[in-house]
Amino acid sequence: MFTGIITDIGSVREIRTDGETRFTIASSYPTAEIPLGASIAHDGCCLTVIETGPDWHAVEASAETLSKTNLGHWQVGTRVNLERALAMGDELGGHIVSGHVDGLARVVDRRPDGESVRFSFEVPADLAPFVAPKGSVALNGVSLTVNEVEGNGDGTRFGINIIPHTLEATTFGGLQVGAQVNMEIDMLARYVARLLECREAG
Repeated sequence: MFTGIITDIGSVREIRTDGETRFTIASSYPTAEIPLGASIAHDGCCLTVIETGPDWHAVEASAETLSKTNLGHWQVGTRVNLERALAMGDELGGHIVSGHVDGLARVVDRRPDGESVRFSFEVPADLAPFVAPKGSVALNGVSLTVNEVEGNGDGTRFGINIIPHTLEATTFGGLQVGAQVNMEIDMLARYVARLLECREAG
């Protein structure tokens, strides 16, 4: 489990495609302390560490993961939001994030808003019902609060304000219109929707 609070920005050092796609990620993490098999969220996608070096770790992604996330668009040099898995006693500063990406949202607008930057995202129709004003969402692994939602179904858009600290501490500073971001809906919204579905069926 994760919190959506980014603890490092890594960069893709190498990509190998013999078998599963293998990414080597450079970071400032103390990799000697990261055991093989550990989980790290990469742009919100939970991946398993399979090898480490002095300033890097390696992970693998299946074809299914590449098709459902933005990892298939990574190139050498791509900057990646990183978060290590929660340990017992860690502060829950964002919201509970599983690291299981539900789909891709697209940046449709970016503009200054005071000292912050306001982003607008277009969300897939099947995820639109799970996005609510003042609700939580994880985008590229970052825990964020939704400002407003426009529309329902195809073409649904929602707005997010990114403060200066988050712009600097994550890859949002370089995010431009047209970019696709990994989106994970709030776990609470998922279970509420499932509960209502079961009640209607019963």
